Amino acid sequence: MMHAISLGVFLSVLWLLLSGMFEPLPLGLGAISVLLTLWLAHRMDVIDREGHPIHMGPRALLYWPWLLWKIITSNVSVAFAIWRPRLKIQPQVFTTQASQPSEVGRTAYANSITLTPGTVTIAMAPDGTFTVHALTDAARRSVENRIMDRRCAAMEGGKSPTPPEAVRAEPTLDAPETTDTPPVPSGKEHP
Repeated sequence: MMHAISLGVFLSVLWLLLSGMFEPLPLGLGAISVLLTLWLAHRMDVIDREGHPIHMGPRALLYWPWLLWKIITSNVSVAFAIWRPRLKIQPQVFTTQASQPSEVGRTAYANSITLTPGTVTIAMAPDGTFTVHALTDAARRSVENRIMDRRCAAMEGGKSPTPPEAVRAEPTLDAPETTDTPPVPSGKEHP
């Protein structure tokens, strides 16, 4: 019931902010539209902890400014990497483990990785393993240090994760693999 009341208040405030009308007829129509939306959401059974995560609200107010700062600093880092005379990008794909207990928390973490320039979550397994693409080594380290993971877990109300598990790199088409074998002679060698 608390989720339905919270959603109703949120929709009412949003309607007032977007419409800016305070005459009786528009207010009545707005109230009818909010009630109809709440009824439909209840019938669809989407008013729950995942559909309307009010439990994350107060802690999210601390997380969002931090995430905004990460987005700004990552933008600068990626811009410098691209504009350098010697292109300093090292595209790579790796996996990391999320520590959030619910799908809402893991989705928030995956979206946070994707919103941060230089990294994209490209796959998410049911066990919380993410496949991430990083544009630079610094972007990869920013995911591997698990600060964002801990902050997302704290936003959800969880505890700090255990020490980081092994993060495995996978070769990509863009990043050359290193081998220990010598090059094969072409047959046209000059003395």
